[in-house]
Amino acid sequence: MQRMTRRQDFIAAAKAVAQGTPGFLLQVRLRDDAAPARVGFTCTKKLGNAVIRNRIKRRLREAARLGLATVARESFDYVVIGRSAGETRDFETLKTDLISAATRLHAKALPQTEAK
Repeated sequence: MQRMTRRQDFIAAAKAVAQGTPGFLLQVRLRDDAAPARVGFTCTKKLGNAVIRNRIKRRLREAARLGLATVARESFDYVVIGRSAGETRDFETLKTDLISAATRLHAKALPQTEAK
């Protein structure tokens, strides 16, 4: 999976389907190309100082590397927005939440594109 870095990609994903869990919010967007899956991570300042935000993002990056990589599909963008519970939530639970949220969102994202 590739990393998303451009702001416009994050904004486009924000307009797509989303699934919330206690540790994060996952947004999934189907792109119009056949490129590999991309993933981006973000945390707001409401969560705390830089140390806390970076800790949450590190945990989410590792969960995505181990879990999301197994269910990620090409032509999809995934944005993981950290929540405060992402810092203390059990890592295996965090990884399982990420897999199940992505699976549910694939089902929501695909019918939208077929209806167009």
